[in-house]
Amino acid sequence: MASLLHLLLLLSLSLLVLASAAPSPSPSPTPADEGAYIGVNIGTDLSDMPHPTQVVALLKAQQIRHIRLYDADPGMLIALANTKIKVIISVPNDQLLGIGQSNSTAANWVKRNVIAHYPATTITAISVGSEVLTSLSNAAPILVSAIKNVHAALLSANLDRLIKVSTPLSTSLILDPFPPSQAFFNRSLNSVIVPLLSFLQSTNSYLMMNVYPYYDYMQSNGVIPLDYALFKPIPPNKEAVDANTLVRYSNAFDAMVDATYFAMAFLNFTNVPVLITESGWPSKGETNEPDATLDNANTYNSNLIRHVLNKTGTPKRPGIAVSTYIYELYNEDTKPGSLSEKNWGLFNANGEPAYILRLTNSGSVLANDTTNQTYCTAREGADPKMLQAALDWACGPGKIDCSPIKQGEACYEPDNVIAHANYAFDTYYHQTGNNPDACDFNGVASITTTDPSTCVFAGSRGDGRNGASVNITAPSANSTTSSGIQNELYYSRGMWSIFAAIVLNVANVL
Repeated sequence: MASLLHLLLLLSLSLLVLASAAPSPSPSPTPADEGAYIGVNIGTDLSDMPHPTQVVALLKAQQIRHIRLYDADPGMLIALANTKIKVIISVPNDQLLGIGQSNSTAANWVKRNVIAHYPATTITAISVGSEVLTSLSNAAPILVSAIKNVHAALLSANLDRLIKVSTPLSTSLILDPFPPSQAFFNRSLNSVIVPLLSFLQSTNSYLMMNVYPYYDYMQSNGVIPLDYALFKPIPPNKEAVDANTLVRYSNAFDAMVDATYFAMAFLNFTNVPVLITESGWPSKGETNEPDATLDNANTYNSNLIRHVLNKTGTPKRPGIAVSTYIYELYNEDTKPGSLSEKNWGLFNANGEPAYILRLTNSGSVLANDTTNQTYCTAREGADPKMLQAALDWACGPGKIDCSPIKQGEACYEPDNVIAHANYAFDTYYHQTGNNPDACDFNGVASITTTDPSTCVFAGSRGDGRNGASVNITAPSANSTTSSGIQNELYYSRGMWSIFAAIVLNVANVL
């Protein structure tokens, strides 16, 4: 009798475990970043700037998890809340003077733009100004003061270990950049650069650099080959060789990154990491910019993404890739300057891609075909009982409308757990804006580019662009509609099927 009670106790515990094994309604926390990543800059010089919620929908659909803003727009920061998208916000150049001269001004800025939004919005860094030493030289004397004042405000809020502070520099500050081993910063600015690097080193922050092989190629008068600038394969005899180190360079990007490391080492700073805050290629230009083309922009950005995510590193630091933010998300049609200045974007304002990046086998980030081309389906070989449990969760606590897979409805056939799970998983995935964290279901689901539908799945069709208009309404938690009743029945059926299996196992033991 005692053994029977023991088995019944185990049976009860098993049911509790199974009930709790259903996927959580909230995605699991994103782990700390491991290795390098690709981010995207978001400029706002557009005549028809999308609403922040549309921007965030595009980011989710493209699985962009790191962005940099050129300000701290509250609408964007609110829209980014609870998305786990990591954000660099910026102090615009025109606010540097006040922040550099006043601790209280810096504290108010941090209170308004950081504390008001963090941690719901995952702010990871603050860039204080942008290319100040080359574009706003009269502000150079207060740059480091502004950075320190912002950091002091973070320190007061106990956020200094969670949010980095730095400032993006232009590579034009590096003189004699090739060979990289001879590179050094413009000595006339050492009075600013040395205390800046000292601050970055003491706070475990990174040196932000804007790296543009396009401009170096354009200004080289034919010395830099186009293929070298575009990351295209080049024969060994065409590679650039550093005569001092005998290191060979097959692309301009790596040479410029290594020149940055050598320039810091020249000033005795050897442990400050580099973050590339801008890099890209224009897709259209004036007649005197013949290489600003769609194909070249596609080639550069596709190769750049692969190069970073493959963790190739640079010849000076092999295997240590440098995280990079692509310039930029949208073409900015109202940006001042030449035609090329308006055409660095991966997308147009309406969410249409400027071009389709060539990223086969390079992960899911920025696979920017906007036809809702990714799906969430049952993983091949998944345990049917686990599939059933996940399906029951999606149709129950997950609040997916599963009425189309009721008997006699459009998606009922084929009547098996895999087909029904495909419907529920994919609907839930698209309802969350193609969030990859939403396609796991305790390991029984995976993202695919193969359309699993045997009928029109909700959220996988229509004219939505980049997941920006997913037309699904989840029933409320207290819904009393017939579909809600069906969901409860489906959930109960699944749990009872698992209960029956456990009872059979107990019977076999007895």
